Amino acid sequence: MSTGATVVADMAGKLTLERITHRFGGGKPAVDDLTLELHPGELLALVGASGSGKTTTLRIAAGYEQADEGRVLLDGRDITRLAPQGRGFGMVFQHYALFPHMTVEENVAFGLEARGIRKAERLRRALQTLEGVGLAGKGKRAVQALSGGEQQRVALARALVIEPRVLLLDEPLSNLDPTLRESTRADLRDMLHRLNVTALFVTHDQEDAFAVADRVALLRDGRLLQVGTPETLYDLPASRSVAEFIGRASLLPATVSGGKAAITVGGRSLRVAVRSGGTTPVGGSGLAVLRPEMLSLAPARSPGPAAESDDIWSGEVRERRFAGGVTVYDVMLDGGQGVEIASDVRHARPGDRVEVRVVADAVAVVEAAEEG
Repeated sequence: MSTGATVVADMAGKLTLERITHRFGGGKPAVDDLTLELHPGELLALVGASGSGKTTTLRIAAGYEQADEGRVLLDGRDITRLAPQGRGFGMVFQHYALFPHMTVEENVAFGLEARGIRKAERLRRALQTLEGVGLAGKGKRAVQALSGGEQQRVALARALVIEPRVLLLDEPLSNLDPTLRESTRADLRDMLHRLNVTALFVTHDQEDAFAVADRVALLRDGRLLQVGTPETLYDLPASRSVAEFIGRASLLPATVSGGKAAITVGGRSLRVAVRSGGTTPVGGSGLAVLRPEMLSLAPARSPGPAAESDDIWSGEVRERRFAGGVTVYDVMLDGGQGVEIASDVRHARPGDRVEVRVVADAVAVVEAAEEG
């Protein structure tokens, strides 16, 4: 790294978690046969519900927990038994762990002091790193005088000043208010890409993961369900569990044949192309994944031959929620299936009869059975 503010390409490390399994107290695995590979300069988010194994995986990567099975590799070198301080990783904790009695620049320089770097060099690198994260001129301030977003940048600078091969972040945005959180997502992604650091971060918030990460890994009960770009997980979920966890979706019975899915509700089937790149369910039957924006809603017309011949389902509005640019409706179709629809129609009210169409060009279809 030529300065404390710029990570050059050859500093970004390749991190591999190879068949990691970890149990607490000999019980059910907290992490179960997990394999992940982070390419140099890549940002990868670990997402999952509480207890899914996200934080345990991060702690194993950092060296704070030891896996019962498997290996941790940095650029192909086995560092599984190496202590945290010997790995050269940067760590940004959920609550930042800044020292209130130190100035901003002293907080950033602290890790260099622990490594025996002389005071003048510590200060030079701390100021350069603060400039790199957009905090130039704020080194003399008390950390309590900074906003939440600025404190997050100080924590990031403190992790980056040691020139880490890999940066680990534990819920880095969770302490920010919603407005600041949204703007900080873009800043964090831009900074990490500009600094060319390999980063693994844990979050329970899908919006954070989608906004920041190059790829997202979804965990459940310690097992990896799917890893891919945010678009892949949303558009082509590998399983019912992924479809239900990522975003919002209505899952309706479907039969796949000839590249099309016949989605049947109440005896009426709508045929839609199946998205390429997914996996066709065994036997051709499964669940079509219908995101709210894939459905349209309109007031019901009077019954008649024209309406009967249309590719529509009929139903009744159960609930509505205004969401700014769209109104989100919960509709019970006549066949007994509930769907969620994001619509620019604003006047429908609970109890109104409506017609529902599939407006997507193609849909994903997943197995109906849950993973074991």
